[in-house]
Amino acid sequence: MNLSAPFIRRPVATVLLSLAIMLLGAVSFRLLPVAPLPNMDFPVIVVSASLAGASPEVMASTVATPLERSLGSIAGVNTMTSNSSQGTTRIILQFDLNRDINGAAREVQAAINASRNLLPSGMRSMPTYKKVNPSQAPIMVLSMTSTVLEKGQLYDLASTILSQSLSQVSGVGEVQIGGSSLPAVRIELEPQMLSQYGVSLDDVRTAITNANVRRPKGFVEDDQHNWQVQANDQLEGAEDYAPLIIRYQDGATLRLKDVAKVSDAVEDRYNSGFYNNDRAVLLVVNRQAGANIIETVAQIKAQLPALRAVLPASVSLNIAMDRSPVIKATLHEAEMTLLIAVVLVVMVVFLFLGSFRASLIPTLAVPVSLVGTFAIMHLFGFSLNNLSLMALILATGLVVDDAIVVLENISRHIHNGLDPMKAAFLGAKEVGFTLLSMNVSLVAVFISILFMGGLVESLFREFSITLSVSIVVSLIVSLTLTPMLCARWLKPHDAEKDNAFQRWSERVNDRMVAAYDRSLGWVLRHRR
Repeated sequence: MNLSAPFIRRPVATVLLSLAIMLLGAVSFRLLPVAPLPNMDFPVIVVSASLAGASPEVMASTVATPLERSLGSIAGVNTMTSNSSQGTTRIILQFDLNRDINGAAREVQAAINASRNLLPSGMRSMPTYKKVNPSQAPIMVLSMTSTVLEKGQLYDLASTILSQSLSQVSGVGEVQIGGSSLPAVRIELEPQMLSQYGVSLDDVRTAITNANVRRPKGFVEDDQHNWQVQANDQLEGAEDYAPLIIRYQDGATLRLKDVAKVSDAVEDRYNSGFYNNDRAVLLVVNRQAGANIIETVAQIKAQLPALRAVLPASVSLNIAMDRSPVIKATLHEAEMTLLIAVVLVVMVVFLFLGSFRASLIPTLAVPVSLVGTFAIMHLFGFSLNNLSLMALILATGLVVDDAIVVLENISRHIHNGLDPMKAAFLGAKEVGFTLLSMNVSLVAVFISILFMGGLVESLFREFSITLSVSIVVSLIVSLTLTPMLCARWLKPHDAEKDNAFQRWSERVNDRMVAAYDRSLGWVLRHRR
């Protein structure tokens, strides 16, 4: 059975098939996202809890320990790490790589609910969890600095204006704000004054809680109308908190400012960011899964002039970190390596075949095979990254092998006097199943990476499939386009006798074959 015969007889259909492969690959290439590494899902969940004023030891014993007991019963937890600091506890859960992150999140929420009764009653809110992916590093960091506005005001601008605008940019998955926190009022009680006036901490807390509310006060009605009475007792700043009455006794009024220092500050005074030695609020931009980093960063940069226009004149918005130049340089280096590999392959083929016409055939097979691979990469949701490009670089030498095997066998028959058309039928038939078995063996070797499991399988999955697909595409090209081109492009052997370079190439090849024959004969004569 001759697998190539139908394609040799139908050159137009064969050319259209190759063009279709090239077209699909070219279109898919423009749709492939760009990233430094393959998209990997690490099932990691971070549980956070806070208890105002608690020391790290108290957080570890009263908050972290009950949560760890509940979370430790979840199936598939590989490692659990907890970190307790002043008023906060952070527990990192890393699951098996094959664990569904959404199912794990539901079990984490159930474990948090189960530990509710074991947690301190003074916690203002229940612990929260967040799904994170350590492989998704930020693509850009923006900094906001000002010599006029306070950090809390900068943070408010970042959260209300910049964060929402950046989140609407195509490809942006999340915008995190760091370097400061929301504006707040800090009340620092003075123990000596509390003791002097006989006031406890609970007295101060109760007075603040009762005063700082926004709730209905009742209603007023007559025969025909009913008016709802509401009062806004929400305290806004330090000037509102300072005159707050803590106690009124025997005609004497004790106010908050008499027993405490009241000042405008931020919620977390230990959260600080810097840009060029200046205090700054940082906006950390993360991309959506599968988004093109270079295109996303370009769209963000295009939005910066409009964002600067809506900010106060005293606020400077700058790019503190941008990953796109490094990614561009890395991908450019890989693309140049791929181009050099293709050129070297063509040169080697030309040197050994000695015919410009013959060297064009594997030269065409290489781009058709590599470009066609992009279509399958897009179908599988892959990206252009260092590993997938490395697979294409390795594939350059593999995909040309099939075309060279077919070309050399057909050229041998032409050299022996056969017509190029007959030589194409006979040569392709002789090596067709050999190529099939050879490529199946190669695919079996590289596809076995998918069965390794764990981090290796996640990291090299795109590498394995990309390389295997390029081998399969090269097999299709070598059984369709290559023999058809050999039948149409190659000339009878006698027609190229005047080619001096070809005669030189044949002499070199004959000497190499003779040397190999002598060495093989010597080895066979000296078996022991």
